[in-house]
Amino acid sequence: MKSCLVVDDSKVIRKVARHILETLNFTVDEAGDGQEALIACKASAPDVILLDWNMPVMSGIEFLRVLGETDLPHRPKVVFCTTENGMGHIRAAIDAGADEYVMKPFDRETLESKLQIVGVA
Repeated sequence: MKSCLVVDDSKVIRKVARHILETLNFTVDEAGDGQEALIACKASAPDVILLDWNMPVMSGIEFLRVLGETDLPHRPKVVFCTTENGMGHIRAAIDAGADEYVMKPFDRETLESKLQIVGVA
C-alpha cells in the first residue's frame, strides 16, 4: 500500500485529503506545518507528500528546500496543494522541487489524476 503525508495547517483540509486518499488505498499521516512534516519524513519517508504553501513555523516552499537537502532512503513525490494559482507561484514550487501542483478546493478525480501523473496512483 502506498503512503501519503498530508501537510496542511487546516485540520479540515487534512481530513478531506485523508478521506480521498484512503478511498484510493493510501495509508495517510498528517502534519500541521513543514517542521512536523520534516520530522515525519525523517522517521519514515512517504511515497508522496500533499503539501500546502502557506503554513506557520515552516512554509511549503521552505520545507521543500530543506527536504531536498535531507538524506532520505528515497525522495517522496511532492504535490503542492494550495490556493496560490499564479504562474510565478507554480514556477517557484516546481523550481523548489515539487513534482505537481493542484488547486484548492480539489476533488477525488483531480487528486487521483495528479497522483497518476507523478506515478503513485
